[in-house]
Amino acid sequence: MLPGIGTLIQDMLWCFCQMKGTIEFGSTEADIISTVEFNHTGELLATGDKGGRVVIFQREQESKNQVHRRGEYNVYSTFQSHEPEFDYLKSLEIEEKINKIRWLPQQNAAYFLLSTNDKTVKLWKVSERDKRPEGYNLKDEEGRLRDPSTITTLRVPVLRPMDLMVEATPRRVFANAHTYHINSISVNSDYETYMSADDLRINLWNFEITNQSFNIVDIKPANMEELTEVITAAEFHPHHCNTFVYSSSKGTIRLCDMRTSALCDRHTKFFEEPEDPSNRSFFSEIISSISDVKFSHSGRYIMTRDYLTVKVWDLNMENRPIETYQVHDYLRSKLCSLYENDCIFDKFECVWNGSDSVIMTGSYNNFFRMFDRNTKRDVTLEASRENSKPRAILKPRKVCVGGKRRKDEISVDSLDFSKKILHTAWHPSENIIAVAATNNLYIFQDKVN
Repeated sequence: MLPGIGTLIQDMLWCFCQMKGTIEFGSTEADIISTVEFNHTGELLATGDKGGRVVIFQREQESKNQVHRRGEYNVYSTFQSHEPEFDYLKSLEIEEKINKIRWLPQQNAAYFLLSTNDKTVKLWKVSERDKRPEGYNLKDEEGRLRDPSTITTLRVPVLRPMDLMVEATPRRVFANAHTYHINSISVNSDYETYMSADDLRINLWNFEITNQSFNIVDIKPANMEELTEVITAAEFHPHHCNTFVYSSSKGTIRLCDMRTSALCDRHTKFFEEPEDPSNRSFFSEIISSISDVKFSHSGRYIMTRDYLTVKVWDLNMENRPIETYQVHDYLRSKLCSLYENDCIFDKFECVWNGSDSVIMTGSYNNFFRMFDRNTKRDVTLEASRENSKPRAILKPRKVCVGGKRRKDEISVDSLDFSKKILHTAWHPSENIIAVAATNNLYIFQDKVN
């Protein structure tokens, strides 16, 4: 476990209880946050929204006056990643919404990240510029060309300091390879390739080649009427560049090895939990659909999120998960109304902490849940503007199902299903999390003594 987390559990102000900051993106539909991702060092935090924008936050350095206080995250760069398009052949509008963002490890002074909407993946370079050249021979100070007849001396251009400017430039555009909506992108551990997955296919790309990709998974049947499942998420193994997993709407996970064949339609391992006949209902297939799959940092485990639970699988045991956590089991009696308002199709993400000892996922009413794998304790916390004062301590929330409820509990009938935590991110090495609640980004850290 990360330092300090044990005492926090004992205090029941567990893990991330201190408010670090909140950022409101706006009040329109385009401002709704659709993805959140820390970079490999945790110094940068990127968000994408439905308007096609990417906003990058940078962690400020510790101040000399407050050495022990960790830096705040402030806006570093904002740019328009994707624009709305129209497919004239299919008479189909292509939204600008950013589905996923994935960072590449930093190799030099610049940062690189992948962003994707439903059809096109882009590689962006984010770099700083604090000097500008001056003293050109053929141009004046405003950049206009000078009359050659007026040039009588030769000058050597020099670099002058300027205000820091952060530039985001598209370096690669990977397009025209997906017929269906892209739901996942994952950077390989060789850092030369990445994959993009849609409902029926997974493609492997080389970062240097934009006009060609290799189809490594294709589950499209010859007759679309025979279609029984779709791909919902995919991710590369963190250490083995030949291994990846993908999940399906049937609640299954397939582990594939690219060394076996060029087309990985035949999986190496197949993870599925037998269904309990007593829990069988009309909604069973819908709620068993996996919305997210994540390898642990160690590469030993896989975490999956379906509608009601988070499950942890050992790569060496395929028949059942080794851990199952109930996220909001009190909604089991509400599935009919959740089906009617389409909430049952919401796709929640899940994340590991840096040491794989704690997992986090979202719920409704702006609640998010944390589960300690060592102590088996869990906590429900709420991200809301009412308690978003800096350094405020979050109190654990409880949902009651019965008629009587205590003062600090909330009734399941009072939950707001329009407020939902779908996207979360965890700092790779510290107890800092980012939680996206519609158009608000909340940043929490562990309690500072």
